[in-house]
Amino acid sequence: MSTSTTASVSTHILDTSVGRPAEGVAVQLSARAARNADWQALGGSATDADGRCKDLPDLPEGTTHVRLDFAVEAYFEKKQADAQQDAPANRDSGSVFFPEVAITFAVNPGEHYHVPLLLNPFGYSVYRGS
Repeated sequence: MSTSTTASVSTHILDTSVGRPAEGVAVQLSARAARNADWQALGGSATDADGRCKDLPDLPEGTTHVRLDFAVEAYFEKKQADAQQDAPANRDSGSVFFPEVAITFAVNPGEHYHVPLLLNPFGYSVYRGS
């Protein structure tokens, strides 16, 4: 939760290739206090059945930049394995094109930042949500 001296962050992932939330994607949260400062790993979570991370750590006071790292490779590999069980003739030997997605953004104290990730096997987009 944001306070007058800190910002807060939330995220969710929608797999646009199937029009459903992406469940079980690991998300790591990092922060820094200036453009040239070192990143501080704060912890992480995984998306729930609704594609949301409801328990990301709080940002420390003085945070100016945030990075969300999404480990999407395991999600797509599991999805591909599940599809192969249902239809073995449709096996795809291709690898995941984007195994990780890293989103970095600037924050201001007292504001909340909701950063949704729209994901498919060959691309992604993000935006500042509400």
